Amino acid sequence: MRSRYNDQLIQLNDRLIEMGAVAENAIAEAKKALLDQDVAVAQRIIDSDDEIDRMEKEIEGMCLKLLLQQQPVAGDLRLVSSILKIITDLERIGDHASDISEFTIALAGGPYIKNLEHIPQMAEMTMKMVSQSIEAYTRRDLALAEQVMEQDDAVDEIFRQVKRELIHLVNEDAEKGDQAIDLLMIAKYFERIGDHATNVAEWVEFSLTGVHRRSRATK
Repeated sequence: MRSRYNDQLIQLNDRLIEMGAVAENAIAEAKKALLDQDVAVAQRIIDSDDEIDRMEKEIEGMCLKLLLQQQPVAGDLRLVSSILKIITDLERIGDHASDISEFTIALAGGPYIKNLEHIPQMAEMTMKMVSQSIEAYTRRDLALAEQVMEQDDAVDEIFRQVKRELIHLVNEDAEKGDQAIDLLMIAKYFERIGDHATNVAEWVEFSLTGVHRRSRATK
């Protein structure tokens, strides 16, 4: 019985790692599409969002099956409960990559009003946060999970910088307003991705310690 239980946990872990990789790749592709104004790549991200949705439902089913059949307690129960929360945040990350891609398609008809230096920087940081949060889960590494949480403030600060720059551009030329709003929304979605990566790290912390900080992003 315990052998079967361990096999189910291994399968669950493997699928969670795969879902994390898909989410991380979606961020990377969204960044590439935005910088290159590549409509085909952006559309591919939108179309592939169903994949991460399916993975969420599959992993959720695996968790519920394990809970019903094996009735885990203590640390194992916290682990499975944490996975159920983690996959929700990973699914939201996929949604935000798709949202960014929709804006990329809308903006592809002309040049950007500003250099996109800081928005790609946010993308790189959030990719790293997602990768490290999943690594913290697989390694059961509390210190790495805490490191991810600490990075969230840096992403928030870059978002505020992007916001200030865009407001300045609009004050100088009101005709830049429409694109400025779109770019601000793109930056906001990357900021939310950072929030969700932080949530994942917090659920890793909970799985290890039984203590959970309040989740930051819900949508």
